[in-house]
Amino acid sequence: MENKGSDEVETLKTKFLSVWHNVKYSWALKSKTSFSRNSPVFLLGKCYHFKAEDDDSVTETCFEASDEDFVMGNAEAFRMDFASRVWLTYRTELPPLPSSTLTSDCGWGCMLRAGQMMLAQALILHFLGRDWTWSEAMTLQPLDTETWTTTAAKRLVASLEASLQGSPRPSDDGSPPMHQAQAPGSAEEADAHLKEMYHRTLVSWFGDSPSAQLGLHRLVRMGLTMGKQAGDWYGPAVVAHILKKAVEEAMDPGLAGITAYVSQDCTVYSADVVDSHRAPRAGQTSAERSDAPPSPHSDQPISASTLSDSRAVIILIPVRLGGEKTNPDYFNFAKSILSLEYCIGIIGGKPKQACYFVGFQDDSLIYMDPHYCQSFVDVSTSDFPLQSYHCPSPKKMPFSKMDPSCTIGFYSRSAQDYERISQELSKVLQPSAREKYPAFTIVQGHGRDYDLSAGLTQEKREWPFIRDPRRTVTTAGDFVLL
Repeated sequence: MENKGSDEVETLKTKFLSVWHNVKYSWALKSKTSFSRNSPVFLLGKCYHFKAEDDDSVTETCFEASDEDFVMGNAEAFRMDFASRVWLTYRTELPPLPSSTLTSDCGWGCMLRAGQMMLAQALILHFLGRDWTWSEAMTLQPLDTETWTTTAAKRLVASLEASLQGSPRPSDDGSPPMHQAQAPGSAEEADAHLKEMYHRTLVSWFGDSPSAQLGLHRLVRMGLTMGKQAGDWYGPAVVAHILKKAVEEAMDPGLAGITAYVSQDCTVYSADVVDSHRAPRAGQTSAERSDAPPSPHSDQPISASTLSDSRAVIILIPVRLGGEKTNPDYFNFAKSILSLEYCIGIIGGKPKQACYFVGFQDDSLIYMDPHYCQSFVDVSTSDFPLQSYHCPSPKKMPFSKMDPSCTIGFYSRSAQDYERISQELSKVLQPSAREKYPAFTIVQGHGRDYDLSAGLTQEKREWPFIRDPRRTVTTAGDFVLL
């Protein structure tokens, strides 16, 4: 009887928290993000200028301004680029999460959502290329109290209509649905159609259902092996390892040509990254891997023969940029990292409030905020609505408010690509008068050559930082400060 009463209390508690979080995170106040017209804006390696050549008067612009205010410089191109990034936020009305009665991640899942966004950017680079933008990006409505209810209602109606029309469900192997529209005529239309198929498929991989390859349910289940449960706080280093396992264990053929690597103790071992590029997955033959679809990225197409010999690698580097607060000496380092096109962003945020950093202007970071509660979307339908997976409004935050604990991500298409990346990063990591200690290091050889994990179990090898029992240490979040 006592157990039954305890279960009922837990169920009531879960429902109460769900209702509270729905109210708290669904009420988004209308706000304006100001950008200077005199300073460049960097977004995941691309640089934008908002000032027109003949404009010497106004020095600031608000991102939520009318369309007429954006006819200057290439501010509209920035809007298009930002709104094309995949946005993953809190969701409600989900199937129960693994080992839990929770049906929402409101209030605790923000770091997992930030990690999903960074992973989605890596997949965009892999399948679509950095220059890709979503054709409907400029049609998104601003997020404010006037439009949230109507937008949510439209999404719900669209999802119900698609379900009633008997749209096909995913195949038994977990592959997301592909559009079966009539083949376009011209080569340009065919290319746009193909990329839109990849876009929709990519988003469906992050769906909120147990079968989604990179969805919240899959990430929570992998977190269980690391001592994390639904409702717990996930730090950026733990999320890096969860993402790695999710990518490695994904069964969809479309993800066979990509894997992930997590640095050890702020050190990237080049030989391990190169091995990740070349080695097949455990139990997977070259023939199986050649079934993965080629990348539609026009600049560097991946042929079937290339896929059988190489994989792309997502490089994740958990770092700590200071003690209790971010050291100002690392501000320029963060700017340099976000100026690189193969950078897929930084997951971090404020203390206990995660976000996904994608760029900067002057001394402010530009980020995508997962703290916005939206309703569940059934991505198993062939034409599920995409609007809620793209954000029309960027946010800014001073570098000084950034939590020092974060994970930096990069995308490397091939072993040759990694050689270039490592050379460029080595220059960025060169110590200066202000930055005496680099945020991370890149060294030659394998991690095993340095005997860092000798005698440890597989589970302990996967932990972000390895303790040396002979040294006195103190912990800070997911990190060990020596």
